[in-house]
Parts: sequence; C-alpha cells; structure tokens
Amino acid sequence: MSAPLKSAGGSPPDLSVQEASHTILAQLHPVAGSQAVPLGQALGRVLSADVVSPLDVPAHDNAAMDGFALAGGDLQARAATTLRVVGTVLAGAPAGPGTPPGPGDCVRIMTGAALPLGLDTVVPHELCRAEAGQVRIEAGSLRPGDHRRLRGEDLRAGGLALPAGRVLRAADLGLLASLGMAEATVRQRLRVALFSTGDELTQPGVALAPGHVYDSNRFALAGALQRLGADVIDLGCVPDDPAALDRTLAGALQRADAIVTTGGVSMGDADHTRAALARRGEVSFWKVAIRPGRPFAFGRLARPSGATPAWLFALPGNPVAALVTFYVLVRPALLRLAGANVEPLPTLPVRSAQAIRKRPGRSEYLRAVLEPAPGGGVQARLTGPQGAGILSSMSRAQVLLALGHEQGPVAAGDWVDAWPLDGLA
Repeated sequence: MSAPLKSAGGSPPDLSVQEASHTILAQLHPVAGSQAVPLGQALGRVLSADVVSPLDVPAHDNAAMDGFALAGGDLQARAATTLRVVGTVLAGAPAGPGTPPGPGDCVRIMTGAALPLGLDTVVPHELCRAEAGQVRIEAGSLRPGDHRRLRGEDLRAGGLALPAGRVLRAADLGLLASLGMAEATVRQRLRVALFSTGDELTQPGVALAPGHVYDSNRFALAGALQRLGADVIDLGCVPDDPAALDRTLAGALQRADAIVTTGGVSMGDADHTRAALARRGEVSFWKVAIRPGRPFAFGRLARPSGATPAWLFALPGNPVAALVTFYVLVRPALLRLAGANVEPLPTLPVRSAQAIRKRPGRSEYLRAVLEPAPGGGVQARLTGPQGAGILSSMSRAQVLLALGHEQGPVAAGDWVDAWPLDGLA
C-alpha cells in the first residue's frame, strides 16, 4: 500500500479542475465484467463490445412513401408521363407482381415495401393522378430515384452499428432490434457504496433534534448514481466517530468498486474522514480550486484480500457543493470505471442576463435558468443566491454556468458556457 499523499513544507496548492480530472481519469480502468441482457433491460447499460451489423439495413431498396413505383427512365422530361398500373406491392410481401413490370408499367406500392426489379422511383399519391388503371405524372414533378430508400443506406452488413463503451439509449435499443438482436452484451453494473458523515445528520421522516439537519446529500447523490446505471449500496449516515467510520469503510471495501462519501474532508476537529482514508490507502489530493466544493478528496483504497482497489470520492458536505463536484469530477470517473466512453458534457453558449463576480484562479459553477433574450435567442439568469447550502436554487436550475479557471468577471450580455442539467439532475 502506498503512503498517503504529503507535501513538504505545508499544505499543497489546490488543483485546478482540469488537473484534478486528469489525475483521476489517468488512474482508472474499467472494473466490471460482462453479461448478456434482454433488450428490454438494456437501457442505460454500457456495451462491452462493438456491435457489428449482421445484415444490410434496409435489406432491399424500398418505398419511402405510399404511391406508385416506376422506372425513372420512363419519365418524360417535357411532357406528362402516363403509366399502366399492373399490380400492388405491400410492405412485407414479395417484391412485385408475378410478372416483372415492363416499360411503361408501374405498381401501386406502400411505404416500406420492396421495390420490384427494374423500378427505382416512387411517385407519392399527391403528385400524380390515378384513374382507369393508369397514372398520370406531370412533367417536372418527379426525378428518377425520388422517394426511394436504398439497400444498406442505414447500415451495411459487417459495418459498425454501435461502439463498445456506448451507454445505450432508447434509439440504440431500436437499432439493435432492427438487426434482429434480442439481447445486448453489456458491462455489469458498477457497485458504488454511498454514505454521509456527521453527528448533525438526521434521517428524513424522523423529528429533528436541536442543531440537526436532514441528510439530503445521500438522496440527491443516490439519484445521480442511479442515472448513471450504478448499483447503489446505501450505507446510511455515519457519526463523527473514528471507529464507526472505519467499520463503514471496511464494509464498503468488501462490497463496492467505488465509494462516495459526503462531509468530513475539511480541516475541522471532527473531520475524521481524512485520517481514516489515509490509513487505508493513497489519497491523491484533498482540495480542488472549484466553487462550490473546494474540499474534495480522491484516492485508491486497498482491500484486505489484495484484490483490485476500490476508488474513493470524498465530497464536501454542503448539498450544492456535493452535487456540483459529483457532476464535474465524479460522474466522468464512474463512467470510466463502468467501461463507458467518457465524453465532455454538452455545452450551450448563452448570454448572461446579469453581471457575475468572478476571480481568476478557480472554476465556478453557477445555477441558472434560461429565458428569452431581448434581442432574440436565449440568455441565462442566476436562480438567486449561490451559497453552497442553498439546495432550492439547484432544484430550480435548468443549467450550470461553467466559468473557467482563468476567467474573470462576467458583464451582462457576455457569452458564457452552460451545461444543461436535463438528463443529469
């Protein structure tokens, strides 16, 4: 086991968010095995291997509209075209009448039906006139090849359909089904132990004693973990007692791939988490230049069995700081551990509706809502006071405004980066 991180001559400087993120991700590798699950249970799971298409999609040229299928070469350039209707093709039926259509012939066809041999164009009902077994198409209303879906235009047999590490979305399940696959091979769910620390914490549903607060962090973070598809091991509230904390960590190490805690990582007299973690492994850092959420610890914890380590993420105790640091630093780390491809969160550039005080030297994440801007487009307005304990403002927020490490004050009307919370919070 490595020694805990120490600094010569005092406390080390705060890491920037970029440095902290790099330090975390550089140490992590996927820990979960694989399993096959039915498609109905695969939403949000992580693909463990590339999915290669076993067939062309679509499997044949087919009609994109209800109408009449014809040979594009029969169309007249300067005069109306009149064609004989010699049959009907339905979706799912053989491709055309018993006798292949000849020159000047067409067939009635439905959307998705295979185009008969020699026919390459579909005229929708609204662009033609059908009567007495014939179809009349006005000059210039149609070009050869219109309203046709080509074989393999979606996927080619042998081509990559979905990459390993993909977190499966609803459309992905439909794609797999379109390939005839009833199951998906996915990573096993990441096991994450979660607990809060502090003598002042009370479980919701119990009367508050003087000086106590309800434990909101555990429920907010459990929701965020469930959104990531993790199996959450809820270890409850742990008092400010070194022995109790040590027992909880020992239990977590036996059951979880990662451990997420809140509280107990600042410099207070009752913050025992620092000492307990240092006894069990190597803590890479304790502080990040981020607001809210400066006290934040990450490290590798050894298991008694000598198996692969468990990874610790010790978040600050203030509710908003806990959630912000989770989204900024923990979420990408857990995705990496779960075998998912880690991609930057989508960023929406918006104008700030107000001036924002900001000093260079730390990253700041502010809660905001979007509203119409006076000159068009959208602008972001802060939800109110941005204190790390004001959870109601996080509940109201639609976006987090991400102000970079070296960024200074923001004037009203300046462009800022916004992270949409929909899908995260």
